[in-house]
Amino acid sequence: MSFRFVLLLSSCFTLAACQRPEPVTQGLVIEEVASPQEGGAISTEPVKVAPVKSEGTRQARTSIRDIARPDPEPTKKLWDAPLELSAGEASISCELDYVQLGDGDVLAKFDREGLKAALSPCEQGGVARLRYKGKINAEFGALVERVTQVADELDIGKRVLDVDSAGGQVEDAIQVGDFIAESRWTIWVREGAICHSACVFILSAGDTRMIAGRVGIHRIIRMSSTATTRAQLNAELRVVYERVRDYLERNGAAVAVADLMMAVPNRGLRLLTPDELQLYGLDGVNPAQDDLDRLRLMRKCGEDFVSRRDSFVRAFDKRCKTPDIDLDALNACGLTLRTDFGFPDRACPAESPLSEFDRDTATLEPPQGTQSVSKRSEPKRDGDS
Repeated sequence: MSFRFVLLLSSCFTLAACQRPEPVTQGLVIEEVASPQEGGAISTEPVKVAPVKSEGTRQARTSIRDIARPDPEPTKKLWDAPLELSAGEASISCELDYVQLGDGDVLAKFDREGLKAALSPCEQGGVARLRYKGKINAEFGALVERVTQVADELDIGKRVLDVDSAGGQVEDAIQVGDFIAESRWTIWVREGAICHSACVFILSAGDTRMIAGRVGIHRIIRMSSTATTRAQLNAELRVVYERVRDYLERNGAAVAVADLMMAVPNRGLRLLTPDELQLYGLDGVNPAQDDLDRLRLMRKCGEDFVSRRDSFVRAFDKRCKTPDIDLDALNACGLTLRTDFGFPDRACPAESPLSEFDRDTATLEPPQGTQSVSKRSEPKRDGDS
């Protein structure tokens, strides 16, 4: 083989290497976190793992079906114990324009009287925004439950949870997430804010999710484990991850999120791209809630309303969700766009997209010749408002 041929072959390989496409790194961004214990996805609840079965001289793996569930804890009354936020800060605002009007005063009293005083100014407009910055834990869960109960008493039907959290306790996040899923909350992660680790479980529970900040995941940490071998620890983690999968599935998010978490070291962080947030059901309208709303809105507001609402959602995702857009600008885009689809709808103003930005929707009268289904003589069904 001549030297010229070898040189030519080497040049071809070099050229081919230079022409290779750059590796795709979007969605694979792994960032180091200083201390997972400061936020993270921490599991502390005791788990019961069934003993390993024997098959002759060979041990068989424990099946998920064989894993014992923990006994339910006794229910505690919501207002019995005093509440303090030791790992977070919260405020209440009756306005959604955080850029011009801020986040309201920091909450200092969390009893019924204190929260009623904070929420009463929101009664007229029917909208309240709970800004929370801190760890996801039992205190946060109690705060959300108390605010929801007082909002119900004051007939404040539009609730926004404006969250900024590095994560926290997995079991507490699942518990409050299930509560949020039944309490009609919109979740915001605005620019400059984060929703990492256990906070993603809160995000998955919202009826609608508006995201301009960063959402990231990593592996769950077992802080109370008594395991002494890798097999024992993995058996415990399988119990926890099975609970996580069940939770994600019932709240409309992809169970693949749990599998993805397992692949990221707990001292790292995988940021989810906008496309992944959509793919995994963590952004926009909650798929599970959308199915339920579709039935309710079809009865109450009619087929045309539901069709226009679906068209608006598709157009909003396509036109408004541009890279690096601020949440304020995202909301403004949606408010402008919705008029193209006839919203707010006069027959069903409160059910219209982004109706949390509307004030006194009850004063909007249906146009002449239009009558909403809710005013007909048919009886109310469960779930109708």
